[in-house]
Amino acid sequence: MATPVGNGAPGAANPARPDRPSGPPAAGGGAPVLVKPGTPPAAVPGVVPARRSGVLAPTGVRARLAQATRTAPGRLRLAGVVLAVATVAFGGLTAWQLETRAQAADRVVSYSQPLSRDAAEIHRNLADAATTAATGFLLAGAEPKDVRDRYEHDLATAAELVAQAAARTTATSPAQDSLARLNQQLPVYAGLVETARADNRQGIPLGGAYLRYASEQMQTVLLPAAAELAATENDELANDYAAAKSVPWGAYGLALITLAALGWVQLTLFRRTNRVFNVGLLGATAAVLAGALWLTVAGLTTNAALKRSDSEGATPLRSLNYARVDVLTARLSENLHLVARGSTTKYADQWTKATEHLDGAAVKGDPLERRTGSLPEAVRLAPAAAQPDVRDAVQQFDEWHDRHNEARKLEVDDANYQGALDATVAAAADAHTADAAFNATDRALARAADIEQGRFEQSAKGTGGDLRTAAVAAALLGLVAAAAALRGLGRRLAEYR
Repeated sequence: MATPVGNGAPGAANPARPDRPSGPPAAGGGAPVLVKPGTPPAAVPGVVPARRSGVLAPTGVRARLAQATRTAPGRLRLAGVVLAVATVAFGGLTAWQLETRAQAADRVVSYSQPLSRDAAEIHRNLADAATTAATGFLLAGAEPKDVRDRYEHDLATAAELVAQAAARTTATSPAQDSLARLNQQLPVYAGLVETARADNRQGIPLGGAYLRYASEQMQTVLLPAAAELAATENDELANDYAAAKSVPWGAYGLALITLAALGWVQLTLFRRTNRVFNVGLLGATAAVLAGALWLTVAGLTTNAALKRSDSEGATPLRSLNYARVDVLTARLSENLHLVARGSTTKYADQWTKATEHLDGAAVKGDPLERRTGSLPEAVRLAPAAAQPDVRDAVQQFDEWHDRHNEARKLEVDDANYQGALDATVAAAADAHTADAAFNATDRALARAADIEQGRFEQSAKGTGGDLRTAAVAAALLGLVAAAAALRGLGRRLAEYR
């Protein structure tokens, strides 16, 4: 049989015919569709283009992960990724939480406690200025220079501390309102005192009225504003203490998760390879344990130091400041009663109220354990180093109370105003007066305050640096753990090549 030969030259291929049917048959079994070369499948009737499944599609990712976990090398690679992420996250979270605590500890030392101390000093200096102004008024022309210098120093110190506090607080701080009132009213008070002093030097009786009005402004405007400022700063100090002593539960939780993951991977490898130790994974476990241990030790030591700075410094100092203000309030009432020359019982009642707040209704000689008030509370809270001075202040207060009663008896029972005045104040510093006993009480409390401030600084200083060192160590240990885990799993992967 003869073989059919094409129309072309011998050996040449037959060219494709443009009208050759290459598509699917028409619907209903009709003639096939003629498709020109190069026509995309989507343009051919009846042809559904195949779906494209790339590796970035969700189904593609899941498929690759599923395929990877079906083999031992794939599972090792996945375990390496998980362990690296967990260890690095542990180091990062631990470092962040420790740094946050370090910043709070730094604020306690360099910001909130100094502001709390300055607020208390503003309160005390204002009360002392009012007391000293009344003392100078009673002495009139015999006013010693040191009394006048003390008054001016009190006002200058209070004004300076108000300016410093205003510069260190933000515009939205609740302390701004108290600082604004202090800044506005302090010059007004000073002007009233100067008017009273000038009238008194000239023998004008109106001077006493000016001084009483100035003292009224001090007691109803300036001292309440100073007390509000002190309360606000004490709240800030308490918040910073709480932040500095907070427990980093997130870091501890992530440490447990990371250690559990490391243990599970090592147990799985042991079951499948019968090899007890993997040096890399053991190193990663040791690094995470070291980070958790460093976190615990740093937290315990700094918490102990901060707690000691609070219990031996900040808290007793705050209680001592309350007692010092109560002492000054009692002294101011004592002086103003003599300035009023018996025209009112208002200041005598203020003395009684101030001394009861200071030492309850205690009788001289009662043990401190049975007393109530700000002064016995200051004794109970004082650290051992400050105890002698605070107890000395209690003894001096008892002596002051006795001398006040003697002067009161001269004024009321004997109608001897000058004798009562001489028993209360005198130009001589060594006179046997109520003023001398008051000054001894105030000096003893000042010595105790210096000791307690020193205890605070000694205990709290450096805690922020210790926490920051632990933060850096935790971050580095997290990186070391990640590198060790990848190294250990990499050696197992090398066995499959």
